[in-house]
Amino acid sequence: MTQAHSTVGTASMPEQTIWSEHVSWIDRVPRWVSMLTLLAGFLAVWQLVYIIELVSPIILPSPAETIEDLFVVGRNLLTGDYMLHALWVTTQEVLLGFIIAVALGFALGVLVGETSFGERAVMPYLVAVNTMPKVAFAPLFVSWLGFGIASKVALAAFIAFFPVIVGTAAGLHAADPNARMLFKTMGANRWQTLVQLKLPIGMPHFFSGLKNAAVLVVVGAVVGEFLGGGKGFGELIRVAAAQLDTPRVFSLIIYLSLLGLATFWVVAWAQRRFVFWHKESVTEETLAP
Repeated sequence: MTQAHSTVGTASMPEQTIWSEHVSWIDRVPRWVSMLTLLAGFLAVWQLVYIIELVSPIILPSPAETIEDLFVVGRNLLTGDYMLHALWVTTQEVLLGFIIAVALGFALGVLVGETSFGERAVMPYLVAVNTMPKVAFAPLFVSWLGFGIASKVALAAFIAFFPVIVGTAAGLHAADPNARMLFKTMGANRWQTLVQLKLPIGMPHFFSGLKNAAVLVVVGAVVGEFLGGGKGFGELIRVAAAQLDTPRVFSLIIYLSLLGLATFWVVAWAQRRFVFWHKESVTEETLAP
């Protein structure tokens, strides 16, 4: 029996060694090489679809047309033309919406995570609101707040605040029961336990909610601009789409994604600055600047 087990173990060792060498070889490839390879493959497939006209060229531009328009938009931004003003309007909507979402989400998260009333009575309503198609509320925000920047900010905050609630509430429940008992034994009141124990331990969960909100807030701002009356990038995309200028639509979307990435990176930087003891996951390390 021992000999058979030894034989099986010996036979499986080369396979394990080969697999280990294969994984280590992949790990030795620099990240920028992997990213460029993936990008080149994506562009090649895109060009192939364009050449064989699998999709109409009116709807899907070629990679070369899109890249050319990227430079056109970039030149417009650098010269301070009308696109720079549009980008600034969208950036204002994103920043204001994010600040409101964080403040409102944190307050409701503390209410839900710290009180039985919040957990039993308030949380079910928040979950019900989150399950609704929040984009459908956009016309209501426009009716209530007008076609100015206020309706876009409100919609952006409305779409982005729920992840902050969940992250805050989850963070407050992350404290170890033994640590809570220790604080109670030492005579700490509820406020001291919240500030000195629960909030520091729950910061990684809170920042996870902030990262989700940083992405969703851009979606909310742009959706609000699609309804008209706005002067941001969403309005430029709407006009370009109406004119079937698909290269312009693609290039504007790419610049909007850079705005979302910038917001995400700021949150990731703040997390590394203030929650330096927490080890990030592989995904967070990859996306972080």
